[in-house]
Amino acid sequence: MSLDGRVALVTGAARGIGKVVSLCLAEAGASVVVNYLNSEEGARRLVMEIESLGKSAVAIRADVTDQNQVIQMMEGVRSKFNRLDILVNNVGDWISKWVEEMTLDEWKRVIDTNLTGTFLCSKHALPLMKQNGWGRIVNIAAAGAYRAHGTASMSAFYAAKAGIVAFTKALAREAGQHGITVNAVSPGMVTEKERTKQEAMTIKDKETAVGRPGTSYDIAEAILFLVSENASFITGDVLNVTGGWLL
Repeated sequence: MSLDGRVALVTGAARGIGKVVSLCLAEAGASVVVNYLNSEEGARRLVMEIESLGKSAVAIRADVTDQNQVIQMMEGVRSKFNRLDILVNNVGDWISKWVEEMTLDEWKRVIDTNLTGTFLCSKHALPLMKQNGWGRIVNIAAAGAYRAHGTASMSAFYAAKAGIVAFTKALAREAGQHGITVNAVSPGMVTEKERTKQEAMTIKDKETAVGRPGTSYDIAEAILFLVSENASFITGDVLNVTGGWLL
């Protein structure tokens, strides 16, 4: 599953799931644009890790909820690589508060980082993908988002993630004729973002059908499949990576 010659942009890539996804894309052959907001040191370390794999990388700071900053980020991608093949919309804050206790600013922050950020990055990535007639957009949703799963105190988060699923399906209809697929990956609980699959195999988790906790690597491998040529006939879909949680 080679991604040689491809250029990928991962938002919120300096740590956690975004970091693992970036490394796995680089290991598969892609050059990687590492987007970050506050974690500059982490972004720079990640760039060095990717470069140690023999692949090109650049860190670009941008708030994905700010259209001007997103436009500048895409111009940075164009300047560095003159192309963009893969976009992983990974950024998304969450808050655990009951509706009566949540402020409007808190609500907007969750909606904007998850849904508005996905919209803005997708919107401004499309021209770069269209110029080569090929593209892969993968949006990070959440377990149960495809059925608008509800959990008390998580109204903003699940509203945003359900919105991402709907957005994914609509954009897939718009972008397909240009050789661009758009899909969503819905992770389950990943409590230890840097845990390897080998480490997870030694831990029991009765909440999942497979009996072990999920890892960032499980999510990254699902993304690798969706951005590959092997998934060229898959678009507008939601791939749940939960180990059978919430069945």
